[in-house]
Formats: sequence, structure tokens, C-alpha cells
Amino acid sequence: PQKAVHNWPAPSGLGEGFAGRAFLGEGRVHRVMESTLTARDRVGVQDFVLLENYTSEAAFIENLRRRFGEKLIYTYIGSVLVSVNPYKDLEIYSKAHMERYRGVSFYEISPHIYAVSDNTYRAMRTERRDQCILISGESGAGKTEASKKILQYYATTCPVTDHMSTIRDRLLQSNPVLEAFGNAKTLRNDNSSRFGKYMDVQFDFRGAPIGGHILNYLLEKSRVVHQNHGERNFHIFYQLLEGGEQDQLSKLGLERNAQKYHYLVKGCCPRVSSINDKNDWKTVRKALIVIGFHEEEVEDLLNIIASVLHLGNTQFGEGEDGETQITTEPQLTYLSKLLGVDGPALREALTHKKLTAKGEEMISPLSFEQAVAARDALAKAVYGRAFTWLVAKINQSLAFKDEVYNSSKGSSSVIGLLDIYGFEVFQHNSFEQFCINYCNEKLQQLFIKLTLKSEQEEYEAEGITWEPVKYFDNKIICDLVEEKHKGFISILDEECLRPGEPSDISFLEKLEETLGGHAHFVTHKLANGKTRKAVGREEFRLIHYAGEVNYTVNGELANQSVNSRTAGSSDNQILSQCFHREEVTTQKRPETAATQFKNSLAKLIEILMSKEPSYVRCIKPNDAKQSGRFDEALVRHQVKYLGLMENLRVRRAGFAYRRRYEAFLQRYKSLCPGTWPNWQGRLADGVAALVQHLGYKPEEYKLGKTKIFIRFPKTLFTTEDALEARRPALALTLQTSWRGYRERAKYHRIRNAVIQSAWRGMKSRRKARRRRHAAEIIRKFIKGFIYRHYERCPENEYFLDHQRFSFLMTLVRNPPKSVLDKSWPVPPPSLTEASEHLCRLCMQNMMRAYCRRIQPEWKKQMEQKVVASQIFQDQKDSYPQSVPKLFVASRLGRELNLKVIQTLGNDKVKYGVAVTKYDRRGYKARPRQLLLTSSFAVLVAEAKLKQRIDYSALRSISVSSLTDGFMVLHVPSEDNKQKSDVVLQCDHVIEVVTKLATMADKKNKVNISQDSIKFAVARGKEGVIDFTSGPELKVTKGKKGHLLVTAPQLNPR
Repeated sequence: PQKAVHNWPAPSGLGEGFAGRAFLGEGRVHRVMESTLTARDRVGVQDFVLLENYTSEAAFIENLRRRFGEKLIYTYIGSVLVSVNPYKDLEIYSKAHMERYRGVSFYEISPHIYAVSDNTYRAMRTERRDQCILISGESGAGKTEASKKILQYYATTCPVTDHMSTIRDRLLQSNPVLEAFGNAKTLRNDNSSRFGKYMDVQFDFRGAPIGGHILNYLLEKSRVVHQNHGERNFHIFYQLLEGGEQDQLSKLGLERNAQKYHYLVKGCCPRVSSINDKNDWKTVRKALIVIGFHEEEVEDLLNIIASVLHLGNTQFGEGEDGETQITTEPQLTYLSKLLGVDGPALREALTHKKLTAKGEEMISPLSFEQAVAARDALAKAVYGRAFTWLVAKINQSLAFKDEVYNSSKGSSSVIGLLDIYGFEVFQHNSFEQFCINYCNEKLQQLFIKLTLKSEQEEYEAEGITWEPVKYFDNKIICDLVEEKHKGFISILDEECLRPGEPSDISFLEKLEETLGGHAHFVTHKLANGKTRKAVGREEFRLIHYAGEVNYTVNGELANQSVNSRTAGSSDNQILSQCFHREEVTTQKRPETAATQFKNSLAKLIEILMSKEPSYVRCIKPNDAKQSGRFDEALVRHQVKYLGLMENLRVRRAGFAYRRRYEAFLQRYKSLCPGTWPNWQGRLADGVAALVQHLGYKPEEYKLGKTKIFIRFPKTLFTTEDALEARRPALALTLQTSWRGYRERAKYHRIRNAVIQSAWRGMKSRRKARRRRHAAEIIRKFIKGFIYRHYERCPENEYFLDHQRFSFLMTLVRNPPKSVLDKSWPVPPPSLTEASEHLCRLCMQNMMRAYCRRIQPEWKKQMEQKVVASQIFQDQKDSYPQSVPKLFVASRLGRELNLKVIQTLGNDKVKYGVAVTKYDRRGYKARPRQLLLTSSFAVLVAEAKLKQRIDYSALRSISVSSLTDGFMVLHVPSEDNKQKSDVVLQCDHVIEVVTKLATMADKKNKVNISQDSIKFAVARGKEGVIDFTSGPELKVTKGKKGHLLVTAPQLNPR
């Protein structure tokens, strides 16, 4: 079909827009963020940066409302994720969804917590820089669930081994344990985290989780002793009472009734329909085992939990003398047992206080109110420090313990998760709310600073001019709280250290005196007439970045210290680690709770500054925890306190949107004839041609090095609308092309079917012929096998020919490899004679080839070895040991005297060896040299020729059958030139006898005797050498004048 011709409109007034793209890969279609811009009136925009009226809080909240109504709970502000709690399960957290977001660029798919998780993970892997995700929001906004989703994403998508699987399980199982001890039911949330948590997850070079570490901040210890109406204490108390075994409860002195415990009844809410304490108890016990708690540690931990309940039931009264005393003795007994402390000491600690003045200690009784406060303070301290110990124990379990691995620099990276309270404002705000809001001030300061920094770095990397952004710097508020000597915390410390009895009112007066002129600090005394009505006489107001908050000073000083002298002497292993004995004995006043929190917060900010941050801002849509309900007033309150409008304003201060060239060109190339269907040149040139065709104005966009920067969302929307109008024409083009392709494919299928049919017929006929031929061969073979023993006939002709052929081919493929290879295939009966001829011819041929290849030296060596074999094989015990040893030309070398050589003259020495000669009389051993020439042998002593033996005169040679080296050279006794027979002993007797027999041509004159050898001593006289077997070689003279030789017999016959 012909290519369709289209008219290409040139839309006027188009501002800069950003192109998205549709990705088709691995069978999945990834929709880009901009793919829903055409439905923005119904579902809102997926990035608040695209809001036209970005300064309007009402427009911001309306966009949230639209998306929430469409069950779209996630929205971006640039790279910040805003999450609205749906209060119901959504089908967007399956493993398939995890895979959908895995490895996908941040803006190439709709907003999701998985997109932030994956983007952070990939940044850690590619940039090798530590990352962190900051999750904040009010109680009930979904912070804890967000951190769980992030951990589940990493646990599912990251590579894992057996060891790493254990770490992964411990990371996941730490959540139910921390929730049991740190979460509680509040009016806003049935599972509200009452502490701030920062968790580091450590990854190795492959991206697999290998360890973790948790830091906890600001546990709401006041909840241990007091709860508002409709709220509960920490989950662990109710889980223990509901799920603990009866024997265990009896041992702890507890009853299965939460109504009987003073610390559990103040909220009037012991049971919650959405919470199953019994099942949660089983989950916690299982999680403690997975994490690695010992049974003794669990027992000590439960003792502490039970002791807190008993502390709450400890009551006080007045004695006869008006002193405060404990009226519930059973509670004191259980406390002493569970805490492992002395009963009288505990009684004194709860009813008296220790004062130190001028180095002297004084004990003074507590009033009734002071005793109750001391009891509650001890309960809070015990629970708070036990919680800190619990976190430390979990950290030990999560720590990566490979020292070699840890010592290598750059071997691992970290992703941190910060789950902490958002900005809080209640009707009555205590010290804990002050710390929470102070923390949020610091995090807001960090957030704005890092956001501006990342913006500036991106502009500079793309070559775009950076324009300074005006924003509210809340450093003035942070300094108001933490400045040395003049800040709120310093004043609080001074008041706690002041001599005498400090009071909350004196602390407030000190604040008014020091901070009275500060623009962000107001009290009832300092306020004007209108403001004074809103600030109580025991309150002060701080003007935070998110708004004004009134704080009460009641109990402010009491929260800063605790009496720990009894807990420091506890036998409970956990308490002894939490309360050090030095705290009791030291004269140094401990840091106040405010200073401790300030220091820990400073360390947290230092940790976050060292990492690349990502942000998740959680919002709860209503206080009733109902799905589908959107309370605009409540949401507006949170938008303000989370600083989202300030964040959006900073993000929109420059260009509202930016995208890479390839993404922009891929999405909008159909709007320009110069870029459709494909752009072949540089991407920057293609984008320039596209925006020029669309009529973008210079002030609406800038082209960076790799991205196009867009200033106004309206430009993007107009471009997107033009693309939507263009889509019908594009669809028509695609449909036309598809129909043409489909018809061509159909034609090719028909044509290929005809060709394939003919080809299959030919293949089938060939296959049938091969089968018939194979059947015929098999029949011939079977018939031949039956007639194989008959004379050759038509029935066995094929089988016999096949046998002959197989035998000959086997012989061709596997002939003997050497003359020593005696293998030969078994021939068929008809080829027996031919096989013998072939075998003989083959061996002859191999022998000729071997002989042609042999060297003269080696030939001579083998000839001598053959002579030795003929003489000594199976005759002399030492022969087998001599076979692998080569015979040498001479055993003397430089030991041969030159004078002897001169004396011999023309008779050259063919062989020489050192021997021992035994005298014929007395058998005295004398060292000699035996020299062999071509015609005689001669014995030499030093430079003298002692005896010459002509080969013609040599009658025979005698040796024994044992391993000794003796030999006797027999010569004629009638010959006056000779001195009778010669008795010699040599270490190389096989070699010497072989060479001597060869040179003298006496191979058949070598005698091997088993028992004795007789030899001539003189005319008519004989000597005898007797040979016996023994453990070692020994030569002695016998009683009968015989020479006795004892030699070890190696091969007894």
C-alpha cells in the first residue's frame, strides 16, 4: 500500500513541553508520566510541578483530592513522593508491580513508592554513593507501611544467597518486634509508631543486602504511665497478657486481664477490633527467634515488661508519722524478684531521694506526689532503656561480620530509611512535641538546602544559568532552640543545674528574660492583647516554619532526669547493661534529655548529609480512618506542616520541567514532518527543529547539553493536546500499515504453504526409500547370522562380507602401536590364516621401523642388556635391580692414572671399574682397578700393573646367585705367566661381567653358583667361597679356610 500523506499543522502559541515516550520491552508496555496529561482534568497531574497555579494551596489540595478519588495515592513534587493513606488494601503492591518498576527510569511510569525505592537502589549501584530515604508525616499517615514496602521491595528484587537470605529475614522480622515495643494504638492510628527510626541497609558489590543497623529517636516514654482517652499503652503489654502461656504469666505474677493494671486502664481501651494481640504475640516470639535472641534474654526482657506493670500497681500512703510508704507489699515483692534488686533498697529508692551538698550525702523522704512521680519516672526509664537495649541487640543480629570483607574499602554501600514523626500540633503540646517539631525544623532546613543544591548542580551540569531562589531560611528558628548559652536547650540545662529546687515557672521566667526579644518566641507576658488570649500563663509559643505552636512548661524539668541508683545494681542482665553502676557513683550530673536529643539529632543530620537523599511525604486524608473520605481541612493542615508548598515553590523557581532529548523526541516527533517517523541526526538538533516547528518562544525553554528545560506547564499541556489531536491520523497510518503488512504476510504464508507441501512430499518419499533399504539390510543380516556356520552361500554372503569388512576396518582403525603391543583383534573363522600373516607382517614392519630409528649408542646399550639378560635372567637375585640402570662406558673417569695409560701404550682402555681383590692366602682385601682392553684385562694398584689376564687365557667366570658382588676369573694354573684364579668384588658385577664376557667372547663361560665357588689357589690347591643368605652383606674367613660371604637374598627362589 502507498504511504499515507498528511498535512502537518504548525500549532502557534505552543510553549515548551516535555516529551514522554512509550516503551515496549520484554512484552511490557511502560506508560510514561505524560501519557495521562490528556486526562488531567479528571485525575489531576502526576507531578505538582505541572500545576499552572503552583502558588495556590487550594489548587494543590484539589489535585490531591482528584487523584485520591481515582485511587491514585502517589504524586510527585519533582523527585519528592507525596503519599496519601488510602486506609484499605490496593492491588498495587504485588510482585508483578515490583517487576514493573524494576530498572525503569524514574519518570517513565506512574508515581509509586517502588519507583523511589528502585531509583535510590540504582543510584547506589551506579554512582557508588550512599543513599537515604526520608519518610515523614503525622501519625496514621502511613510512614511505617511505606518503610515496610521499601524493605519488601529490596527483599524481593535484590539478588540473594543463603547467608543473605538470613539477613533479609532478620531485616523483615525486626519490624514486628520494634512495632510491639515501640508502637501503640492512638486516636489517629491503631498502629502508630511512637518513636523515630533510622535504619541503614547495607549492600555488597553485587547489590545484595548483607547487613543493617537501626538508630532510634525519642521514644514516647510518657505513654508508659499515661494514655489519653481512647488510646492504649505499647502493644507488647497487651500481647503478653493475651498471648502468654498461663505458666509464664504466673511466674511473672500477672493475670490475663488488662483492666487490673493501672498503666493499662487510663485510656479505657484495652481491646481494639483491628488488632489481634494473641496472634501478634506469636508473631513477636517467632521473630525474636529468627533475629537470634537467646531464651535467657527473652526471659529477662519479659521480666522488665512485667515489672513495669507491677510498678504501675505500686501504691503509696502516709504512715503514722506522716512519711510516705508503700502500701502494696505483693507488688514490691514481685518487683524485687523481676528486677533482680534488693527489696529494702527498692523501697527506699521509691520513697526517698538522695541529695549531695558540699560533698555530703543526705537522704530525705519524698512527699506522696513526689513518690508517685518517682515511680512513674522509674517505669519510663526502665522501659525506655530496655527499648534502647532491644534495638542494640537487633543491630548485633543484623551486623555484617565478615572482617576481610569489611576491611576492603568501597566494598559495600548503604541505603538509609528514616521513619520519623512529622510536624505535630495538639491542644496540649508537651516536651515530646517540642522535640518532634525541633527535629522537623532541622530536617526542613536540610531538605531545602539539599533540594536547592541538587537543582543548582543539575543546572550547572546542563549549562543552564542558575538564578538564586528566595526562600524562608529557618536557621533562625533552629538557632533559637540549639544556640549555645542563649538557646532554649542551653537555658533548660542551666535551670536543671541551678542550686535549690528548680520549678517550671522559674524556667519560663528565664526563657522570657533571655529570649524575650526574639521574633519567633512569645509568652503570655510578652504577647500583645490579641495574642495573649491564645497563650496560657504556663505556656510559650514558638513560630515554626510550619506555623505557631504553644508548648506547656508543666513537667518540663521533671522529664530531664531519673533516679537510677536502684536499677544500676540489678541482677537482671538487661538492666545491668542499661543502667551502669557508674551512674550512681559518679558526681557528674548526667546530660538532660533535651541535650541528649540535640546531640543525637546532630549525628542524624550528619549521617543524612553524607548521603544522597530521597523524600516521601505521607498524608492522612481523614481522622476517622475511613477509605474514600477526603477531609480538606485536615489535609491542608498537613500540607502546611510538611512544608510541601514551600518545596513546590523552590522546585518551580526555575524551570518547571525537564526531560532528556531522546524522551522528548520519541514522544512528540510525530508533530513535526522533519522528525517523523525517525530523526537521523544529533538529538539536540532534532529537538531544536521540533520546538521551532511547534512555535516555542525563546523565554519558554532552554536547551541544555542532554535535556530540554521547560518553564511553564501550560506549554506542556498545549503540546500534549496537539499530540492528542494528532493521534487519529497516526492511528490511521498505523492501521493502514498494519493491514498491508497483514495481507502481505497472508500471501507469503499461502505461497510458503505450497512450496512446503512439495518439499514435505519429497522428504517423505526419501524417508520411505531409506526405511525400505534399511529393512532389507536388516533381513539380510539376520539371515546371514543364522547361516554363519555354513559354507558360503547366497543366504550368508552379506553377513560374511560384513564380518570381513568389520575385522579389516577394526584393524585399520586400531593397529598395534608398538613392538611391545601384543593386542590383535579376533578374526572371523574365514580370515584366521590371513590374520596370522597380517600380524607377522605388521610386527616385522614395526621392528624394521624401530631399528631404523634407534641411535648407535642406544643400540650398543641394548645389545649389552640383551647379553646381560641371557646370562643373568632368573639366575642372579640382583639382576632385576640392574635392568633399569644404564651401563656406562667407564666407572673411573679421572681416577685412571696417566702412567698406567702410557704403560699400556696402543692398547686403549675400553672400560674401567674400581674392584676389591681378595688374596688367595688369608683373603686380605686390597683395592684395585680392573681395566678392560680389546685383548686383555689388567689389575692395577695405584700406578703399577699387578696382573694381566689375556682373554685367550681366560677359561671362565664364576658368580653367585645372590646379591653379592663377587666374581672369580678362572685362568689356567699351568700357565706360569698367570697367578692362578682371581677373586674380585665389585658394586657393578652385572655390568662388569657382561662387558668382560662380551669383549673376551666368553658369554657361554659364565657360571652362576648357588652355594659355593671353587677356585685355584696354586698348583694342586683349591680355595672355596661359601655363599649364604643373611640380613646384610658380610665377608669373613671360615674355620676350614673357606671365604664366607653373606648377602641379602632379594628374590628367594
